Amino acid sequence: MFKKIISLTLLSLFTLGLAACDPEVGSKEWCDGMKEKPKGDWSANEAADFAKNCVLVSE
Repeated sequence: MFKKIISLTLLSLFTLGLAACDPEVGSKEWCDGMKEKPKGDWSANEAADFAKNCVLVSE
């Protein structure tokens, strides 16, 4: 029982750590990363998000 709790805790921490690695879509860091990524490697969703959040920004 104790091993199971420890395992689940470690798995949860690991999962949270992975989720924190990528910047939020639309953030300056995300836009900068997309500018560095070859356009041929972009997915359709990434291209749409880039256009909406990094190009067509209405401030």
